[in-house]
Amino acid sequence: MAPNDSDAQTPRPARRTVARYAVPVAVAGVAAATIGLVPALAASGDPDLPKITAQQLVERIAASDVQHVSGTVKVTTDLGLPSIAGLGDLMGDRASAESAEAQLMRLASGTHTLKVAADGPDRQRLTVQDGDDEYTLVRNGAETWAYDSASGEVHHEKGDATGRDADGRDAEGADGPPVTPKELAAQALAAVDKTTSVTVEGTARVAGRDAYQLVVRPEQSGSTIGSVKVAVDAENGVPLKFTLTPSSGGAAAVDVGFTKVDFGKPDASVFTFTPPKGAKVTEADGARGPAAELKEKDRKALEEGLKDLEGRGGELGPNVIGEGWTTVVELAGPGGDAPAKAPEGGAGPEELPAEAQQFLDGLGDRVTGEFGSGMVFKTRLVNALMTDDGRVYAGAVTEKALVAAANDAAK
Repeated sequence: MAPNDSDAQTPRPARRTVARYAVPVAVAGVAAATIGLVPALAASGDPDLPKITAQQLVERIAASDVQHVSGTVKVTTDLGLPSIAGLGDLMGDRASAESAEAQLMRLASGTHTLKVAADGPDRQRLTVQDGDDEYTLVRNGAETWAYDSASGEVHHEKGDATGRDADGRDAEGADGPPVTPKELAAQALAAVDKTTSVTVEGTARVAGRDAYQLVVRPEQSGSTIGSVKVAVDAENGVPLKFTLTPSSGGAAAVDVGFTKVDFGKPDASVFTFTPPKGAKVTEADGARGPAAELKEKDRKALEEGLKDLEGRGGELGPNVIGEGWTTVVELAGPGGDAPAKAPEGGAGPEELPAEAQQFLDGLGDRVTGEFGSGMVFKTRLVNALMTDDGRVYAGAVTEKALVAAANDAAK
């Protein structure tokens, strides 16, 4: 069983509604009663490890408290969408060296190499390498450096300019983009319920370490997710590799794994950053610097966006249809609040120019149903239905399941 050479694939944030639900949707929380008690069986050529049940392995992951790690992570993602490498040029300031999440969104397509190091919750280093370019984040106590070699810019801030703590959460507790096998595995184990099968299927060698293979599968039909496989270090319970395969088969949609890993304490010099000669250094006040101003802009934009989601009896937020792996989220589209039922004939609130409509028709498949009519835009993992009357349905479900959800909502 080859440890780290699977191809992989994930979303591009070109359409915000799709991107929001593109990272392993409905794959997560460990309900012990639903975890299969299937022991690991080693295949030929894989390490011969003691038998362990899925419940025991999940408990080992939860109990893991490794504070020191360094190594190289290979990230491969591909949903069959064009590369978003140029997205930063379209995002302006959001893709600057101070906007860590915007930079990390580049990992949403293609293959990338990450250099990572951590010494407890207060010292981390992450470098994303793309050919000759690199983007580096260094946190050393209350001091944070962000360096973008492509622009030659360095941002220095007292405080965590990235907004992400050791668990990948920002100052308000919201999750940042998951970039390590541990973060992805946490998402994949956060919603294990009666709709899910969890087993241990064999062993593997990953980055020179013996590992068990934990496999999570939906037991519902209609999901685009085939399986999630997590290679777990047999000694310390750290997830070493995460692979998500679509139900349609073929190469993985997401493949993130260590190619080199060391659990020894990194040298203190790893977390010392010196700006390269000639780099433009911006000193930011931790309270009201550029990063803080960006957060304020994001907060205001979020508040405005939430206003568009009001409706359905005065409740705030999207309408969630279904459960588990076949969850579909209904959102108000550009036309405003989502109506309870599509109007006769499916007439939309806004008429697109003929050229624009023709372009959109070429990107998706036109569908009709009790909800009216609209376009289904597909990836290998997440699909979205945009109706002619301004509603959006999105989920990691097949086109058939998506249309069925829209029909249910229109009743």
